[in-house]
Amino acid sequence: MKNFEEFGIKVPGILLPKKKDLKSWSVVACDQYTQDAEYWKNAEKAAGTNPSTLNLILPEVYLNSPDKKERISKIKESMTSYMSGDIFDAETEEFIYLERTTAYGRCRHGLIVAVDLETYEWKPFSKALIRATEATIVDRIPPRKEIRSGAPLELPHIMLLVNDPNRTLVEAAGENAKKNSPVYDGDLMLNSGHITGWAVKSDEDLEKVHKALENLKKANTASDGSSFLFAVGDGNHSLATAKAVWDEEKTKASPNQNVRYALVEIVNIYDTGLTFEPIHRVMFNTDAEKLMNYVAEKLGGKIVDADSADAMSKNVEASKANFGFMFTKNGTTVNKVVETPITELAVSRLQPVLDSFIAENSGIEIDYIHGTDEVVRLGKKENAVSIMLPPIAKDSFFETISGSGPLPRKSFSMGEADEKRFYLECRKLFS
Repeated sequence: MKNFEEFGIKVPGILLPKKKDLKSWSVVACDQYTQDAEYWKNAEKAAGTNPSTLNLILPEVYLNSPDKKERISKIKESMTSYMSGDIFDAETEEFIYLERTTAYGRCRHGLIVAVDLETYEWKPFSKALIRATEATIVDRIPPRKEIRSGAPLELPHIMLLVNDPNRTLVEAAGENAKKNSPVYDGDLMLNSGHITGWAVKSDEDLEKVHKALENLKKANTASDGSSFLFAVGDGNHSLATAKAVWDEEKTKASPNQNVRYALVEIVNIYDTGLTFEPIHRVMFNTDAEKLMNYVAEKLGGKIVDADSADAMSKNVEASKANFGFMFTKNGTTVNKVVETPITELAVSRLQPVLDSFIAENSGIEIDYIHGTDEVVRLGKKENAVSIMLPPIAKDSFFETISGSGPLPRKSFSMGEADEKRFYLECRKLFS
């Protein structure tokens, strides 16, 4: 089989469910709907008693639950049970090309591969083949390590971006693969769209992928000889966790080489179905007006009224540097916009201001929210302030990361919450 080592890639052994009922098997990434327990209850109903990836993950809405340890223990028990039971088809070494149509009508194209964690680095100003796009919050790694360490299986919600304007890798891989029958095809739960996947494993298919990667590596090699082949678009903390687990494993006399790799989906940054959405902020236990005035002062902005949440959203979405504020005061929802003159990427200026405000005022909590509907819903709750961020352009994205290092944590999201990667393919991890 073709060797992809120079690109930090390996053809993985893929496990797919025998029962291709994707509505019950597949579930959205665990770091979505972190303030919406109702969503996860509905996911439980959709999964029912069927085999489901929901039984193999810990939704982060439960990260602080008193029964977290029991949940993690049950996850690993379910993994072991699924592997020993009649749940999976025989393991097959292959890449998988996929097409994901979302509820918004957009079609995203992806390529499932295993990446070598020795070629990934999340620390700022890395020269690694695979680099983080956003700051990594080190505190978020330990709870994920609890799940991955010793886990029999891994499931990917990590998406890597590739800088491929001519669509020579992912999209081209699909041209041949789609001549064969798909390895899975079905609707996703909770009206989240449709997904179809095809195996990429023939000599011809793998040669085509290899050639594309060869050319892309050359095109993305800097004058110092370092190549920036992939940027982490989604799941940076999961990939950082995988690396931390491997760093521990490789100190052993006979390390498990499966742990050296992580399953990911590669997506072309120029994919016609890929949108970059801002990740909004919600602050809890704070004085909304004090916060808003603080942001306006620090960013040299002015506060203007908005007649409604819709008017606020339209103002922010049409701008490059305006921020919407939504909160409840005396039982009434207030909508405001802080209009600023800043010219840099908006989130890169806002986040340090929020960090400073939190440091100066005790007891404040912050969460990072995907999707306009969710941030508006939370803005109507007592004791919460929703902050809506403007859109993010993806032009010169790789150049920015390469030159300036990672963006502030939680700077952008690839699509809306239910457009995120759904768990589907599995790979053996710890024996």
